[in-house]
Amino acid sequence: MDIQTERRRLLDGEAGDEDPTGLMSEQEAYLSKVKNGKLYLASFAAVLGPMSFGFVLGYSSPAIPELSRISDPRLRLSEVQASWFGSIVTIGAALGGLLGGWMVQKIGRKLSLMFCTLPYVFGFTIIIAAQNVWMFYVGRVLTGVASGITSLVVPLYISETAHEKVRGTLGSCVQLMVVSGIMGVYLAGLFMDWRWLAICCSIPPSLVMVAMCFMPETPRFLLSKGKRREAEEALRFLRGPDAPIEWECARIEDACDEQGSTFHLSDLTDPGVYKPLLISVLLMFFQQMTGINAIMFYAENIFEQAHFKESDLASVIVALIQVVFTGIAALIMDRAGRKVLLVVSGTVNLDLDKLYCHFVCTEYEQNEISFILLTSAGTFWLFACMCALNVVFTVIFVPETKGKTLEQIEAIFKGTSGPL
Repeated sequence: MDIQTERRRLLDGEAGDEDPTGLMSEQEAYLSKVKNGKLYLASFAAVLGPMSFGFVLGYSSPAIPELSRISDPRLRLSEVQASWFGSIVTIGAALGGLLGGWMVQKIGRKLSLMFCTLPYVFGFTIIIAAQNVWMFYVGRVLTGVASGITSLVVPLYISETAHEKVRGTLGSCVQLMVVSGIMGVYLAGLFMDWRWLAICCSIPPSLVMVAMCFMPETPRFLLSKGKRREAEEALRFLRGPDAPIEWECARIEDACDEQGSTFHLSDLTDPGVYKPLLISVLLMFFQQMTGINAIMFYAENIFEQAHFKESDLASVIVALIQVVFTGIAALIMDRAGRKVLLVVSGTVNLDLDKLYCHFVCTEYEQNEISFILLTSAGTFWLFACMCALNVVFTVIFVPETKGKTLEQIEAIFKGTSGPL
């Protein structure tokens, strides 16, 4: 019996009662038997990593004002040192992204996620025990490395464990947990000093290490290594006992066989490789150039310079707004589509950047405008221009992936399933 006949037999046997007309597609019949409980559990364990990432991003905002006024001269941050304390984490994140790309191929998604918790914990431990400013820098770099690995591994883990019906919602939970982590550390900063705040920040990565011990590796990675039995066990865990997991296993296996297990430079000539690669890189570039990370690193300082009486509370409000709208996006992701939400968010961010520039410029005399345009307002004009370019790029080049499997998305980029 060939594989196509086996697929059809499995689905007919499982879905025949619910579809007496015989019009149900293979995909619909399969999904009708899937149970999502353990998939949600695995996703929750994984997204504790992005929450840790959010703690790293947000930690500098409440910590910098306190460390700039601390009585101990060994730990007191100057203006330049405070700038480095906030931004040096991005150097570690860049290194972590490169390291994470190697790790996910060599040791898998699950182990990569477990191992990335170590630099989180070590980094915050060094910050807690810091005796000088350089120890702060080392701790921030280490937590940045962990953040870089996390930002690569967790979306990959979720996309390869989730099925197409919930993949968008679960994928958006990554960003939801990042902004929840930022809000959490801002809120904790209202009541804790910088050392206790670092102790709290080390708790979520510790939970990731423990929780992931009980979660499976992704079926796609296992099949790419020829471990079909383990892949079927992982699918059985993720899809429930009633789903005919042999069908999904065979579909993933076909895609893995077609894709190949190793990467070669010649693969970059394949539209199924270079198109999604370019789109993904440019989307990430535009996301960074909108300036959101810069705002999150120094939110409390920004509000202080804007003469807010309660700058720490204002930072919490900003983070709360992020959480609310990220949660809304997560709920409507699989109905509204990814492309629409990208365009809407880019447009709103563009308007906010322009509004900030207007307020800054109106505070200064006309002869000071040329200088201001080269500093804070000029920076936000750059952010606004990048938002505009992001919207145009998304409208023209980014395809909608709502309701499509990973294999169908690959076919779109290769041009075998309709235009890009």
